[in-house]
Amino acid sequence: MSALQQFARVWKQENATTRKVLHAIPADQGDYRPFPNVKTARELSFIFTLGQGGIAAALADQWQWPPNFPPAPPTLEEVQSAFDASTQAVENAIAIATDARLDAKVMFFVGPKQPGELSVAQLCWFMLHDTIHHRGQLSTYLRGMGAMVPSIYGPSADEPWM
Repeated sequence: MSALQQFARVWKQENATTRKVLHAIPADQGDYRPFPNVKTARELSFIFTLGQGGIAAALADQWQWPPNFPPAPPTLEEVQSAFDASTQAVENAIAIATDARLDAKVMFFVGPKQPGELSVAQLCWFMLHDTIHHRGQLSTYLRGMGAMVPSIYGPSADEPWM
């Protein structure tokens, strides 16, 4: 299995789980936040789309530095639609990318306020891991907003395996 195929396989699996968590948010709870100093569910969810946009751009040789991180759309429905569109963009980019593209260099943060050079492979894996991290944060919002918590890497109280 090539490096690109390996990334694509893991991304596809994690993307399906992320979509499940994103769509577990009740339609009227996009502005829920468990504490005043944290992002709303809608804002936190939009990070998934930004990460996927980064993956697609890097794989398609369209990465720009500094990256453009627009604000979250005003509704949860728009965030969910943007996520689905970014999923398609990653699928399209994977379909045309090569393993050689993974070795290309791009600029990104390598520390707080510290830009540096990363390979496209490193950037793609970083973006995927960042999505997983923020998905975990979002999953902690679900119960507080009265939503069902889906299975992520194992069963949940709402989605048991046995």
